[in-house]
Amino acid sequence: MSSASSDPSVTPARPVEPVQALIVVDMQSAFVGGDGAVPHADRLLDRVRDLLARARESGALVVQLQNDGEPGTPDEPGTPGWEVHLPVDTDRGEILLRKTVDDGFEESRLEELLREAGVKELAVCGVMSEMCVSATARGAVERDFRVVLPHDAHGTYDIPAAEGFSDVVPAATVSRVAEWALGDEVEVVARARDVVFSKP
Repeated sequence: MSSASSDPSVTPARPVEPVQALIVVDMQSAFVGGDGAVPHADRLLDRVRDLLARARESGALVVQLQNDGEPGTPDEPGTPGWEVHLPVDTDRGEILLRKTVDDGFEESRLEELLREAGVKELAVCGVMSEMCVSATARGAVERDFRVVLPHDAHGTYDIPAAEGFSDVVPAATVSRVAEWALGDEVEVVARARDVVFSKP
C-alpha cells in the first residue's frame, strides 16, 4: 500500500493499459433519474454511456449489476426505481446480474463469468462510490483482477449533517475519499475517456 504522503490516484503518467470488461454498478432509475438522483446524475450518465459505447465497440465483456433493495426502499425489486436505467444489450452478450450485498462478487456468478470469458483486467463505474462501487472494486482486487476506476464515472449522495459533530459532506468529497481509501491497488484515472477496452 502507498504511504499517506503519496497519492495513489488520478491521471496516470502513461497511457492506461486496456481492460477486457466493464462492470456497471447499480445504475438504477432510483439513483440516476428523477428527484432522487445522485448529484450531477446527467454527467454521470454521459460518462457511463461513453464507457458502454466504447466497451461494446471493442468487444469487451459488459456486466451490469442490479441491486435488490429491501421492501420499501427506492430499489425494491419490481418497482420503477429498481430497473436499470441504461439498457442491457443481450444481443451482444451483455449480462445483468442481480445482487443483495455491496460487493458484486459476493454471492453471485460474477467471478465465474469473468473467468469463463478470459477477463483479467476490468473497469468499474456506477453508484454508490463509497458502498457498492468501492466494495466491488475491492472484491475484484481480492480475486486478482486488475481494476481501473474512472474518477468521473462513479457517484453518490451528500452525507447529511450530524448534529454536534459533522456538517454536510458533499457527494464529490465522499467519492474522492472512497477512491483514496482503495489505495494503490486500484488504478484511479481522471476521465472515463482515459479507459481503453479490448476484447478478452
